[in-house]
Amino acid sequence: MHSPETEQLIQTVQRNCHISDARFAGNYTLCIYLLKMREFYRWERARAFGDELSTDDIGDWLTERENLWDKLEQENYAPLQTGNGRYDPFDSTAINHQLLNRGLVYSGGIGHKSKPHFFLARLERARTVDGYQILVSAEEFARDLTSPPAMSQDKTIYMRRESFKRLIWERTEEWRWNQPDNAMAKAIACYDFDNDIETALDQMTDNELEAAILHEIGEIKAGEYLPGWHDMMTHISFTQAEIMARAVRDHLADMLSTLPALLQQNHTASIHFYFANLTSMRKLIFPSLQSAYEDWLDSKDTGLLNDTIRSGEQHWIDVAQKMLQIHRQNDNVSDKITALVKDNHL
Repeated sequence: MHSPETEQLIQTVQRNCHISDARFAGNYTLCIYLLKMREFYRWERARAFGDELSTDDIGDWLTERENLWDKLEQENYAPLQTGNGRYDPFDSTAINHQLLNRGLVYSGGIGHKSKPHFFLARLERARTVDGYQILVSAEEFARDLTSPPAMSQDKTIYMRRESFKRLIWERTEEWRWNQPDNAMAKAIACYDFDNDIETALDQMTDNELEAAILHEIGEIKAGEYLPGWHDMMTHISFTQAEIMARAVRDHLADMLSTLPALLQQNHTASIHFYFANLTSMRKLIFPSLQSAYEDWLDSKDTGLLNDTIRSGEQHWIDVAQKMLQIHRQNDNVSDKITALVKDNHL
């Protein structure tokens, strides 16, 4: 049981989550929207991943939720009351200063397509790596429709175990539909999903949490090369240039941190999972990385992968900095960024 103050905090955070969803849920395609709502229902009703979900129950809940959103869409995000203070819901640092010693962790920030994300959860563990505070959350008490597994603000990295486990469950279930012989098959084969799915899911979650921490550290390191990046992203929101820019920065982060560490650790399962989850845009603009992975599969030699990472690091720094130069000129920014990336595949 939570204290009355914590219960009130949960209600306020969840209400802010509903307001965000009310304003942004319409940005998803119908298929993605329904999938997200199905998993949101599973979380809200505390249903296990293997539980069958009733279409009728989900349908009634969906109608109720959309009616609630209609009522809240024009409302303002509410400040959070904790301790003796009231805090802006985006002031995560100040709020966590009040909450961490109570075993809670909170985040309020802006994500993909400028959607606000809020969550409140039990703090599982906290540690500092190379000056970055890493906060790993366990069960979540309040969240919105989209629950990013990892987020960073300044030098704080938020890792959401529940979201990671849900993401991995979705990826493994999707693979089981056709069971193609691909990178995901190789990642899954590193665990005993056939005989003990819960243990396998927990083990995979633990490993991919660590890999995601490496990516988030890479994101922050990438930011040191890219002052003004967030202003540029706001300028190009909802364009192809935004998708390309995110892919460029993700590649840079992974060249700086994720892949070098995974290779050094010889973490085969996470390397397979990494390549299994590259987006179409990331594959399109960096085909030599996929080729290097395939060479590693055949030869078991990391030489080409390491060479590709080293060349990729400088390449994506250069491309990202040229994007910022285009943005500073403030003339046909989206079109010029799109053309730049198309001319600089690696």
